[in-house]
Amino acid sequence: MIGGRRVAVVLPAFRAGKTLERTVAEIPRDVADDVLLVDDASDDDTVEVAKRLGLRTFVHARNLGYGGNQKTCYREALKLGADIVVMLHPDYQYSPRLVGAMASMVASGHYDVVLGSRILAQNARDGGMPLYKYAANRALTFVQNGLMRQKLSEYHTGYRAFSRAALESLPLSENSDDFVFDNQMLCQAIAAGFRVGEISCPTRYFAEASSINFRRSVTYGFGVLRCAWKYSRFRRGARKRP
Repeated sequence: MIGGRRVAVVLPAFRAGKTLERTVAEIPRDVADDVLLVDDASDDDTVEVAKRLGLRTFVHARNLGYGGNQKTCYREALKLGADIVVMLHPDYQYSPRLVGAMASMVASGHYDVVLGSRILAQNARDGGMPLYKYAANRALTFVQNGLMRQKLSEYHTGYRAFSRAALESLPLSENSDDFVFDNQMLCQAIAAGFRVGEISCPTRYFAEASSINFRRSVTYGFGVLRCAWKYSRFRRGARKRP
């Protein structure tokens, strides 16, 4: 709990059995009132490890996709009364030790959404980010900032914190169940006037860390550009909402 606000950490999991314990071990329990894991029909021991660690565990009977997983994460966190929800990938790619800092930025009242940026004030390549991913990240972010008139260092991080007000206001159920969900959610938050902040977050790339293949990366890239274009039309009054 921070400033009297209940904090929930949600872990959207798929085949995270090898990295889950390391991730959970670094979540600051003096900050996180609840840690929830949603398993998206993994075919490994993710659920068994989660239960052994004492996590609140929810299991999808079939794979709903990355976006579908997050929808369950936020819904269940809000049911528990969370005032601040931090979404952290359980693949140990992002530093769990920053949960407190990100939640504090939301609790301060200055921000409604906080992004753990792999780019801000550091070189993501030092953490092992593949060159093609780094180049795509920078190119997409440049275009998105231009279309959306923002100054974010990246739109593609999987480490995010949200206020309860933001989660309750955004039409999450209307978004994709695939990876572009993250960008749709962020575009909607900006369109709704929620304040977005960033914090520098070191990352690790290794064999067990999750990653999407090249084909799905291309699909994601086009989805991101479509989302930013819709937002630009929204700003010009061509659409009622993105």
